[in-house]
Amino acid sequence: MYHSFEVDRVDHRLWLSTSQQGYRLHLRDQVIAPVAFTHHGESSGILTIAGESEPVRFAIDGDLIHLHIRGRSRIVRYNDPLRALTSANDETRLLIARAPMPGVVVATTVSPGQSVSAGMALMMIESMKLQTIIRSPQDGIVDRIHVKEGESFEHDAELVTLSEEGR
Repeated sequence: MYHSFEVDRVDHRLWLSTSQQGYRLHLRDQVIAPVAFTHHGESSGILTIAGESEPVRFAIDGDLIHLHIRGRSRIVRYNDPLRALTSANDETRLLIARAPMPGVVVATTVSPGQSVSAGMALMMIESMKLQTIIRSPQDGIVDRIHVKEGESFEHDAELVTLSEEGR
């Protein structure tokens, strides 16, 4: 089964397979081996990729993973493929943009019936004085806006529902 991680609003699909040296990482058209992770305490470890080892510190908050590696911090979102499959509606092929954190809608930049392209801004939200743009993950048509400007929402709340064009 593939795994999907979002980094800087870019989705990366990957999967691991076993090998004699441990695991192989399949990322796009690349196969990287060997890959291993050695746990060193509750929130740290050593990540080894193709013979190069790096210390890693991490914190897991639901589907968000806060990573610190090579002097840089990143927030990675794990998109569970099983949850995506169970929430998909095969008849209408709806896609729901969800809240990455609790907050308030500052501005909505689209309206129902509007065509949008992948990466287009759907709305701006604010959480703890940090403003974030919610972008369309694919081309489609805005089916429904679930939260109005000024309204608050919780983490993982439905913000905007899209439907595929031509459906």
